[in-house]
Amino acid sequence: MENMNRIASFEVDHTKFGVGMYISRIDGDVITYDVRMVKPNGGVYISNPSLHTIEHLFATYARNSEFSKDIVYIGPMGCRTGFYMLTRDSVSREDAIELVRRAYRFIADFEGEIPGCSVEECGNYLEHDLQSAKKDVLPLLEKLENYTPEMLDYNYARD
Repeated sequence: MENMNRIASFEVDHTKFGVGMYISRIDGDVITYDVRMVKPNGGVYISNPSLHTIEHLFATYARNSEFSKDIVYIGPMGCRTGFYMLTRDSVSREDAIELVRRAYRFIADFEGEIPGCSVEECGNYLEHDLQSAKKDVLPLLEKLENYTPEMLDYNYARD
């Protein structure tokens, strides 16, 4: 297949942004948010056990929120820099930011058994790390403190 189209996520210049939340694409009524927890190609990546734990907690929180019917997908990026969150466009940009803020606060404060963490419920139930997950969500939580919908644009002027 020599004439394949380049996919949308490869069109974004990953050298021009860091930790934050961005809209990467809109397909009909579905908005894809890139929830970046570490700077792309920055040399620090989220470990698989931490990423897996964040996935379980993030998805559980979002699917139990007031936006549950509008959550299409939440899953990790293969590059281990963050997550994709896909929502229906009925979730406002402000609400999407607030949902991630609340979900990541939930993760930072979480104590107890990780939801869906049994041999029956998960294909790799032993690979989790709650303590790392709690630490790994903090930089994004700090970044989202005063985040605005304008900042969801990859081209927004950053400091």
